[in-house]
Amino acid sequence: MNVQNLPKHSADATTAEEGLALQEELAKFDSDAATALAMQNTLLTPRFYTTDFDELDAIDVSSVREDWDLLIDQMVSDPNKGHFKKNEDWDHVDWDGMDPHLKKEFIDFLVSSCTAEFSGCVLYKEMKRRGNNKDITQLFQLMARDEARHAGFINDALREAGIAVNLGFLTQKKKYTYFRPKFIYYATYLSEKIGYARYITIFRHLQENPEHRFHPIFKWFEEWCNDEFSHGEAFALLMKTDPKLTSGINVYWIKFFLTAVYATMYVRDHQRPAFHEALGVDPDWYAHEVYTKTSKLSEQIFPITLDIDHPRWQRGLEALYRANVDLAEATEKKQTLRKLGAQLRAGMAFVSLITIPAKKHQVPASTRLEPAY
Repeated sequence: MNVQNLPKHSADATTAEEGLALQEELAKFDSDAATALAMQNTLLTPRFYTTDFDELDAIDVSSVREDWDLLIDQMVSDPNKGHFKKNEDWDHVDWDGMDPHLKKEFIDFLVSSCTAEFSGCVLYKEMKRRGNNKDITQLFQLMARDEARHAGFINDALREAGIAVNLGFLTQKKKYTYFRPKFIYYATYLSEKIGYARYITIFRHLQENPEHRFHPIFKWFEEWCNDEFSHGEAFALLMKTDPKLTSGINVYWIKFFLTAVYATMYVRDHQRPAFHEALGVDPDWYAHEVYTKTSKLSEQIFPITLDIDHPRWQRGLEALYRANVDLAEATEKKQTLRKLGAQLRAGMAFVSLITIPAKKHQVPASTRLEPAY
C-alpha cells in the first residue's frame, strides 16, 4: 500500500487496511512497556481469536434479509467517518501532574481497551480476507474498519502520555485462541453489547457530572458506543440465521458466556479503584447498571438472562474478586499452595454464580433494536 496515498488520520480511513497502515507508520513512536502490557495473556486480558472461517463463510442471511440490509446500509453510510480524532474539544491533559495511581490505572484501561478493539479488528479483517460470501465479507470489512479507528484513536491518546501499543507487533506475536464459530458469536456479541453499556453509562454519568471528566476521550464515548451497538446487532442477526444456536444445549453455553463476561468485568473493574473514584463512580453501582442494560439488550436474541438480583450474585462476585487478588499475589511471590487455594476458591465462586437459576423469556420475532440509553 502506497503510504503517500493514505488519509492523514485513521479516523478518515475507509478500510481497516488503511487505518492499520497509518498505525504502522507511527509504530516507531510506540512504547515497549505498553506493547508488553498488551501482550499479556491472562483470564482478565483481551485475547486474539481465530475460528473456522469456512463455516462463517457458509452463513445464509436470507432469513433475516430485511433487517440485514437495513443494518448494512447504516454501516455503509459511515456516520462516524472522521470522528475519532482530536479536535477543538480535546482538552489539554496534564499527564505529569496526574495522580500516579490514577495514571497507572487509566493507562491500563486504555491499553486494555486498545487491545480489545484491535483484537476485533484482526478477527474481522481475517474473515473478510478469507471469505467469498459477499454478505459476510462486507459486514466484517465494515466492522474491521470501525475497530481499526477505535484502536488508532486510543493509541493517539496514549501517545500523549509518551506510550502507545505497537499494533503490528501484536498481530504477529500475540497468542491466538481458537474458538468455534458459535462461541465467537456468543463471546463477541456480549463483548460488543457490554461495551455499549459500559461506554454509554460512563458518557451519561459524565454528562451530568462534567467535573469528573478527567480526560477528553470520554467526550467521544457516545459515537464510539453506537459503533459497538451496531456490531452487536450484526452478531444477533448472525445467530438468528440458525435457531439451534439459541436453543437446546446451547442455552447452557449462553449462560456460561454471560456469567464469564459479567464476572470478568467485575474483577477487572475492581482492580481500578483510583480510576473509578476519579470518575465519581462506585464500581458496584456501575457493574449493576451495565449488567442491567446488557441483560435487557440481550433479550433480543438470548432466551435467558442472569438473575443479577439473586442474593448469591453479589456475594459470588465479591468472593471471585478476593480470590483473584490472592491468586495474583501468590503467583507473584511464587507461593504454590496459596496459589492452588486461590484457584480453588475462584472456581467455587464461579460455580456459585453459574448455578443461580436464569430468567427465561420469549425471544422477539425481530432482533432489531436502536440505541436507547
